[in-house]
Amino acid sequence: MFEQFLIWRRKHITERVFLLIICLMVGVLSALAAYALKVALHFIQSNLTKSFINSGANYYYLLLPVVGILLAGLYVKYIVRDDISHGITKVLHSISQRKSRIKAHNTYTSLIASSLTIGFGGSVGAEAPIVLTGSAIGSNLGRLFKLDHRNIMLLVGCGAAGAVAGIFKAPIAGVVFVIEVLLLDLTMSSILPLLVTSVTATTISYMLTGTNAMFAFSQVEGFTFDRIPHVILLGIACGFVSLYFTRSMNWIEGIFGKLTYWKKFMLGGVMLSVLIFFLPPLYGEGYDTIETLLAGGDSYKNLMDDSFFYFLKSSWGIVVFGILIVLTKVFASSATNGAGGTGGIFAPTLFLGCVVGFLFSFSHNSMGFSLNLPQENFSLFGMAGVMAGVMHAPLTGTFLIAELTGGYDLFLPLMMVSISSYATIILFEKHNIYSMRLAKKGELITHHKDKAVLTFLDLENLLETDLEVVKPDMYLGEMVKVISSCKRNIFPVVNDDGVLMGLVLLNDIRNIIFRPELYDRFKVSKFMVGAPAEININMTMEQIMDIFENTKAWNLPVIDNEGKYKGIMSQSSIFNAYRDVLVEHYSEE
Repeated sequence: MFEQFLIWRRKHITERVFLLIICLMVGVLSALAAYALKVALHFIQSNLTKSFINSGANYYYLLLPVVGILLAGLYVKYIVRDDISHGITKVLHSISQRKSRIKAHNTYTSLIASSLTIGFGGSVGAEAPIVLTGSAIGSNLGRLFKLDHRNIMLLVGCGAAGAVAGIFKAPIAGVVFVIEVLLLDLTMSSILPLLVTSVTATTISYMLTGTNAMFAFSQVEGFTFDRIPHVILLGIACGFVSLYFTRSMNWIEGIFGKLTYWKKFMLGGVMLSVLIFFLPPLYGEGYDTIETLLAGGDSYKNLMDDSFFYFLKSSWGIVVFGILIVLTKVFASSATNGAGGTGGIFAPTLFLGCVVGFLFSFSHNSMGFSLNLPQENFSLFGMAGVMAGVMHAPLTGTFLIAELTGGYDLFLPLMMVSISSYATIILFEKHNIYSMRLAKKGELITHHKDKAVLTFLDLENLLETDLEVVKPDMYLGEMVKVISSCKRNIFPVVNDDGVLMGLVLLNDIRNIIFRPELYDRFKVSKFMVGAPAEININMTMEQIMDIFENTKAWNLPVIDNEGKYKGIMSQSSIFNAYRDVLVEHYSEE
């Protein structure tokens, strides 16, 4: 029945129109998934924390996050039996590997695991899991309806755009996120599907949760030009906070990566519960803290509610408390994921940025300077700055914060702080926190089209193994017989262990192959030559092309780590594959 529908569709609906129909479906399903996740985690969180007191320490903080991580970790380990962490990195990897295949279970497993993790107080966000979920929906719908690879890759991006738009009610940010962070190339053929998905997801989200912005924000003062230096300075500060967050997270993840499962759980659980006990704003996504700081007035005094430090609510006590939060948030987030929880860093970056912006303006105002900095506005600026720095995405930071809060009147300073933060971190870190792992493996697709196309090429598919291999102890007469039955003019020389010893080039021996008196005198080892360079089978295509360019060679041998011959790679086969990928992925039609 379904196959008959596919046949009917090919006859009556063009590929372009059908793609837009699927984009509509992806938008609806992504928004529903985002809504289900938000409802589930807030249901768990509200029921667990409704009996907490505001005027002192809550010892439940020592237990609840550990229970959530344990439940989520056991669910992933024994039921899912697959790694579902680092959701956005997985989407990036899927796109970079050209296949754009994301497993079907990713359409729901991340929702369950992250609901348990965050609902019980894990210090991460729900956005990366929902991005993986949306991308998985797009990938699996594309494969279900038998679309080609290029359109499936586009649907992966559409799913991510729909997820961001649906969970934040931010259609523009959804599209910009895909372009900036997922590095999906923007062409006329891709912009419309992205827009359709993003707008559809936002519309569904409006229908389910209302049209109000995610965070209530009332601008108390308009932006004035005399605050520009302070905005730029805040952006630089956000850049350094982003650098600290990025490098600290990589370092902590490296430590957890060396441990066994239960050691990870013990270390991460203890670290997280102790941090949350002393610094309750680290509990969960941190959106309550953001709302507190954006509310204005004296609401910031509630920052220490539920805290061991409840009775230390002086101005500088608040500053010290806030600095401790900024310094420890990365440890709480890393411990959550490292111990077995599932979550992302969207919410942590927004949380961090809000605290950094508040501390910047609050400290400035407390020093008695004549120019007052509105704490609500600068909290907003900080959110954009840290997000732009950690994700290397100034446009995403700008548009997302404007759409999250309705603060469109502050668009100019939002852009200023985002650009300043990005310009600061880019001096120290070339890649964002999501793409670092792929960049180290040479698997990262980029907006540089030449490098992007090279990323799509697969060395093993380009390897030529039909060449005649000769031994170094063969005589010239035997070599001539091999030449007479072969159409190639290059012959790899390998020993009995399969190790490459050199090459025989037909042009080099053309003057002696017609002299029979030399057939029993010369051995291959006498007239073979060394290769201009050797390609290791584990090299990236970018490294391989650099070798070709430096040696000016047309053919080069490929070896493994032990020096054993695997085949020959030629520039002609690379150029043919390069053109095919370029046409497939970057044509407008």
